[in-house]
Amino acid sequence: MYNADEKRYEKLNYNRCGRSGLKLPPISLGLWHNFGSSASYDNMRAMVTTAFDNGITHFDLADNYGPEPGSAEKNFRRILREDLKPYRDEMIISTKSGYLMWEGPYGEWGSRKHLLAGIDQSLERLGLDYVDIFYHHRPDPETPLEETVDALAAIVRAGKALYIGLSNYDGPRMLQAAALLKEQHVPFVINQNRYSIFDRTIENNGLKDASAEAGKGIICFSPLAQGLLTDRYLQGIPTDSRIRTDGRFLNEKSLTEDRLQKIRALNDLAWERGQSLAQMALAWVLKDSPITSVLIGASRPQQILDNLESVSSAPFTQEELDVIDRNS
Repeated sequence: MYNADEKRYEKLNYNRCGRSGLKLPPISLGLWHNFGSSASYDNMRAMVTTAFDNGITHFDLADNYGPEPGSAEKNFRRILREDLKPYRDEMIISTKSGYLMWEGPYGEWGSRKHLLAGIDQSLERLGLDYVDIFYHHRPDPETPLEETVDALAAIVRAGKALYIGLSNYDGPRMLQAAALLKEQHVPFVINQNRYSIFDRTIENNGLKDASAEAGKGIICFSPLAQGLLTDRYLQGIPTDSRIRTDGRFLNEKSLTEDRLQKIRALNDLAWERGQSLAQMALAWVLKDSPITSVLIGASRPQQILDNLESVSSAPFTQEELDVIDRNS
């Protein structure tokens, strides 16, 4: 029978989401990859319990995570039932709706119809009465923002989510949504966006500065640029790599000779700092406010333990930051 490590909370310092009362671990576990219907259940179970044993209390899902869509939530439900049910109040569980989940005009985006159905379907797959954070997964260019916000408010008032998050919004649209949510007294606390040494979008679209201004947290996904910011590709493309086995999010065009030279330069800097490239890349994302947490993916438990070493990194010098910027 699984027994949680009673000292797990001594291993990490927890960061506040902006000016809210909610705290998250600096490293959170994302179930985007390796928790679907084609993955090993024993391995995903080991990854979740290893994470929890080491202070990672936040587990991030979405309705479309798989493959098949919905399967990550179903597998997480089984892990909760078999291992973590006694610890539910020690955990932050998040999910999202907004990407395609069923056929027809209501199966995606940000309408009231889609979001209210989406949270109900997710709760059924998860076997939960509520999630801690419910995200609108992507901005909807056609649905009025007021309608999306009203749906998010209804979800909180129904007790189906404790907090609201927004994902993939830029700075101006986030501030518009934040103002509307504040009018309805809805606890919007966090943004989830892609951010890494190689992807500075939130710096360029105003989201990072706007979050600080509004007192909202940011949790970053793809902090390792789908594996490019690791030692995985230093000598080329392995046959069992994601580029070779799943080209949906990372393909050969991503690994140009110029990019490879930059990865090697960053790797050299990481070793000078006494870290792996992945550990340095995670520490870089976490260095600034309002970054609350980074979402890591993993294919085995040891990766989680290795990534956790990033939270004890030495501060970056300005010279090191300059090297990183030149190779971003």
